[in-house]
Amino acid sequence: MTSVTAHDYAWIRSSPLFRYALETGYTLTLVRGVAPREVLRVMEAEPQGTCTGADALIGRQDELLGPTDYWDESFIAGAFTVPGEGGDWTLVLHVGDGGMGMQPRFLEALSAGGCAAVHSSNGGKPMHFFHWYEDGELRTTFEWPTDRGGSTPDALNSVMLTSVSNCRTTRERRTGASTPKRRSSPSPNACVPQLSGVLGGVAGHRCRSGGCT
Repeated sequence: MTSVTAHDYAWIRSSPLFRYALETGYTLTLVRGVAPREVLRVMEAEPQGTCTGADALIGRQDELLGPTDYWDESFIAGAFTVPGEGGDWTLVLHVGDGGMGMQPRFLEALSAGGCAAVHSSNGGKPMHFFHWYEDGELRTTFEWPTDRGGSTPDALNSVMLTSVSNCRTTRERRTGASTPKRRSSPSPNACVPQLSGVLGGVAGHRCRSGGCT
């Protein structure tokens, strides 16, 4: 299991992609052992070719919404392969989807015989969610870590505690002082790299794009 620190999230402070995703909503999914083309097929996506980097993916989404103010809930999804714990994973990113892009039936199919981790935000509210599927079953899900669901809601408690511990330790090294004791809990997106071993972003990757409804 990968050790994640606060430094691994330093890029979000200056990231246009992160700001756009928080404003419009996003869903980030990691699926182990399933190729990007197959992931998009299971999602019933219409192939839209390839594009390189997050800016191009956002541009495709803006083109989809551009001709009219009416939104039929379609969105663009980009998928590519990344190395992680236990082999290759497919990273799927939807932006402008209100955090509703990856439906449970897709995750059940994609995690059959494997696993999938998802975190999402609906944009603007904000509401952030985490879902962990394994062998076609929703194992752990939460918005706030103190209120968990799924068939094994406590299975990831050690991962969530590690996320908090690593962030505190990094802060202490940087400031040279101990962190005051306070209630702290990991965000949904902190659990995904801990579980998958995937720490990379989408800035320079070549994505296979699909339009989803």
